[in-house]
Amino acid sequence: MKVLLTGANGFVGSHILDRLRQDGMAVVLLLRPSSDTRFIVSHLDAVEVVRGDLANPGALAPVMAGVTHVIHCAGATKALHEEGLFAANRDGTTGLIHLVNEHADHIERVVHISSLAAGRSGRAEQPAHEDDSPEPLSAYGESKRAAEEVVCRHCRVDHMILRPAAVYGPRDREFLPLFAAAAKGWAPVFGGGRQELSLVFAPDLAAAVHAALTRSFSGGWIVNAAAAEVVTSRQLVLEVGKAAGRRGRLLPMPWAALRLVCGIQAGWARLVRRPTVLAHRKYRELSAPGWVADTTRLRSLLGDVCPTRLADGLERTWQWYREAGWL
Repeated sequence: MKVLLTGANGFVGSHILDRLRQDGMAVVLLLRPSSDTRFIVSHLDAVEVVRGDLANPGALAPVMAGVTHVIHCAGATKALHEEGLFAANRDGTTGLIHLVNEHADHIERVVHISSLAAGRSGRAEQPAHEDDSPEPLSAYGESKRAAEEVVCRHCRVDHMILRPAAVYGPRDREFLPLFAAAAKGWAPVFGGGRQELSLVFAPDLAAAVHAALTRSFSGGWIVNAAAAEVVTSRQLVLEVGKAAGRRGRLLPMPWAALRLVCGIQAGWARLVRRPTVLAHRKYRELSAPGWVADTTRLRSLLGDVCPTRLADGLERTWQWYREAGWL
């Protein structure tokens, strides 16, 4: 097996690379010339690195020599304009799938990393199922859904689309502000803290990707990736406080405050030309009643690959932040 991995230098991609190299798999990394490799530097001597961009897939044909499996983890969570999200997520995927199809004689499988945001929101009593009609609430979710459609409609080899719930763990910057607030003894909760959430610990998601490469299946599948545990946003904040060793105070905030923050961040991003994840209708996604995933298909096809309980995962994340000097 020889695996082509895109997006290996990112938060999720670096954990996937850790898992692949744990098994000693032959790996080819497709990285942009400007990619920050701080999280994967320990692997670089043991893998093949190709500098390139999916915006020019024709120039990447030599990369595919001997590749048998492809993991597509590259993408964008933020951009100055909505078109930037579609360019990175939909168009980048289109270029890669075109490349895969040209080498379908020796490529056996594609694993595409999507997002629960590409499907629909869900609550504990009615979790989001993979076969539900997609109802993305943000431009990001729409761009990830568009990328899924490219894979489903055009990929000529067996493929699995993984839809992770909110991913947390070492190296993540999106949850970092919540940990920083907890370390100070307080944390905001919006809408009464009633939003219901599925989450997935990054090393568990990497284990799911590894299983998607190695387990037997045929055709094309969409699979939610999350722990079975469901928590409210209030419980999440309290658990982060426990991980930080603080009995945190909750700071109740109305949804209107989040809408204001998103608006200010989006305006500032346009002014300084620095993208933020809080733009492009992200408020609608963040304020949904819940993002709970049905994980029946995950366990059926890939096994118990996401077993880490939230409290344990948060404690490991907190320890990494402290050791890395991020907190």
